This record gives sequence, C-alpha cells and structure tokens, in this order.
Amino acid sequence: MFDYDLVVIGVGPAGEKAAAQAAYFGKRVCAIERAPEPGGAGTHTGTLPSKTLRETAMYLSGYHSREMYGVAVELERTATVPKLMSRKAAIAASESKRIRQNLENHGVTFVTGLARFADAHTIEIDGKKRITGDKILIATGSRPARPAGIDFDDSRIHDSDEILAIDALPASLAILGGGVIGCEYACMFAALGVRVTLVDARDSLLAFLDAELVEMLVDSMRRMGIEIRLGARWASVKREGNGVVTRFQEGPEVATEQLLYAAGREGRIEDLGLDAVGVLPDKRGYLYVNERYQTTVPNILAAGDAIGFPALAATSMEQGRVAVCHAFGFEYKTSVGELLPYGIYTIPEVSALGETEESCQHLGTDYVAGRAYYAKNARGKIAGDTEGMLKLIVARDSRKLIGVHVIGERATELVHIGQAIMHLGGTVDTLIEMVFNYPSLAESYKYAAYDCLGKLRN
Repeated sequence: MFDYDLVVIGVGPAGEKAAAQAAYFGKRVCAIERAPEPGGAGTHTGTLPSKTLRETAMYLSGYHSREMYGVAVELERTATVPKLMSRKAAIAASESKRIRQNLENHGVTFVTGLARFADAHTIEIDGKKRITGDKILIATGSRPARPAGIDFDDSRIHDSDEILAIDALPASLAILGGGVIGCEYACMFAALGVRVTLVDARDSLLAFLDAELVEMLVDSMRRMGIEIRLGARWASVKREGNGVVTRFQEGPEVATEQLLYAAGREGRIEDLGLDAVGVLPDKRGYLYVNERYQTTVPNILAAGDAIGFPALAATSMEQGRVAVCHAFGFEYKTSVGELLPYGIYTIPEVSALGETEESCQHLGTDYVAGRAYYAKNARGKIAGDTEGMLKLIVARDSRKLIGVHVIGERATELVHIGQAIMHLGGTVDTLIEMVFNYPSLAESYKYAAYDCLGKLRN
C-alpha cells in the first residue's frame, strides 16, 4: 500500500538510529536528509565540532601542564580558527561516512533533498518526487534562536552554529547566554587566550546541577580569566566601529571585538509543510509528542531535538529507537532510560546523574554526600588535574546510590560507573567491595564511598 513502512525526515542522531532500528526488524525504510551529508548539527555544527575545538584548546594551552611542570604556553596570535579546527573536517567526514555505511548495512534507502508533507502519508522531495510511508518520523533537529534586534548578518555577531566558522580568534568575546553551550564556548575561547565576558539573565549558571559543582566550575572559569555577569538582561546589541557594544537594562555596557549569542534554540520545522497535516509546533518550534512519540497525527512521530528538552545527542538516539519500536510493536525498547546523564564539556568538564543535594532537600530525602578529590588521587596528580572532585549522594535508609556528580578530567566517562550501579539498584557498599585499578580516576568512587560510610555511621 505504501512505498515504505517508515520514512525518516532528518538524519541526525535520532533519525539515523530510528531508521537502523526499524530496518533491523525487517521494515522498509527511507531516510531523507536536506544537507549534503548526514549527521545533523551533532556532526557538522554542534557536538563534535565544538568538542574538537575543546580538545585543541586543552592541548595547545597546556591546561594541565601548568600544574605538572610549571610550563606556561601562549598561543600565537596569528593562529586562525580554521587552522585550529583542521581536524573538524576529517572527523565530520568520517562520521558522515559511518552513518551512510550504517544505513547501507541495514538496507535503508538514503535520499538527499528537502522533504515536505503533501498529506499524512506522502512526502514530497525537492518539490518533485513523491514517496509514501505508513509511518513518518520527524527528526529535523533544532537551530540557534535568533531574537529580533540582533544583526546576525554582521560579521562580528554570531550564533552557536556560526561561531566555529570565524576566520581568526578575537581579542575579546561577549557571550550572551550562560547555559551549557555558552559555558562550554566561554571555557574553550578563554583557554585559547580570548578575553571572555559571559552574561546571563538568571541569577546562577547551570541551576540544574548540584550547587557545589557549579561553584567549583565558576571558580575555575574565573581563574581562567572569564568575567561572569549574572542577572543582566541585554537591551541592545550594536556594531560600533571595530567592535560590538552590548547594553543592558541595568549595569554597565560591555564592549568586545565579537559577540556570540547562545541563549536558547528552536525547532527546525519551518519547511516541513506541517499545516498540510495539522501538526502544530509550540511557539519555539518544538513538536508535542505522547509517551509513544506520536504527534497529534498518530502515524506521524517525532524525536530528538525536534521535540525539545533534553535535546542531548545520546537521548535523541534512544528516542528514535523507542519511537519506532512503539510504532511497529517491536518488543525491544519501550522507553528511554530514566537515568539520563548530563555531559557538559566545559574546562574542567562536568557530568551528573540523579539526585543533587538540593533536590534531596526539596524532596525531604534523608541523604549523605561523600566526596573524593582529584588532588588526593594518584592519577589526578599524574594528569595535572588538582581541581577535580567526585561526589556521591546516598540515601540514608536504603544505602542506595541515588546521585553521582563529577567535575574534572574524564568526568563524562566516570559518571557511567555510577550510572550502572544506580541502574541495578546498587548500594554504597557495592563500591566498597569493588576493586579499582591503581592509579586510576575511577578509584575516586571507593574513597567517596568511604566518606559516605563515615557519615552513615554518624
């Protein structure tokens, strides 16, 4: 009756995994991508490119070498961003090739073109070819928000998709938006010697994290020379001479060579012709879905950044898989795991999972918190990371591990040890019984667990 069992629009993290999952179970799948290569923002403008710049900044700045050897490294002012990002093209090309190969291995038809709904089962590609699908998954991702009043056509004003395409490192950079993206770029550019001013309208940065970790991160950022201004709402952003001047509703203006606007994203759905099928986005362009990832039209699904929070690549992949399992009745994945880790690639990096001290206090949960510091860990000393910390939250009555918070080297890797234990309902005693490699950062789990035990006895 239809050309395909599933048509996927957008081949980023959610789209790729959804297409492969459906094809794995024998469904006929077509995946459509408007860009020349698959991968979405995660591969080409966001996740992987920004992490490439971070690794470059860490290496060239000798970030940890300063503690280990007292070596100060200064980047040449002639260094260009394209040169610093030279690995980006190779990494993006490699990832795009992997995605194409994955789809081919699963027998997925891959089509390049702009997809638009003609009706609930029909997709028009580039205004010419039409294909039909029993189920259609929207996985078109998101893009940076661009508020009126800011001239993004100006060569010195950027959004988070454009910032990595600049020619040369500016002497100074204002970043409007202290969320994950803003904090990550603030650290990267500061490590490369750029004078950064980070501005946010809220009273604190990254309020969803444990407050102790945020305080440690803010202290580290300030030591890197980042000026942080909180509770400041911008009133105007104007190009003046060879720089950009940002004025606020209250407080002094900020004059910098360039500006990055990093306050929010919105769904990329404007070219899909959703009016033709009656699927309406919210005011930020995100699509409503139920627990089965169905939109208001049951055979049209949506996953990934297109549906908004949490908008993480790892979560988007799972949403895509779960969406098609529900759509076709596969008894394989019925829900996205409840334990969603955050990975924040600041300098130092931060990763977190589960309850914080603040959430325990809000819920009335009786808990203890145990800490282990990298400065007392042999591997931490070898790596030159004296700022790191691993913090565990343990429920007093059950002794179960209910929260893991890490700041420092390899935080986004270490958090998964705690995630596995929490997923299996493990207790703090599990960590005491485990044997960890020495020297290793993972050994911090045992000493944080010992700290918890001491507090449980009291």
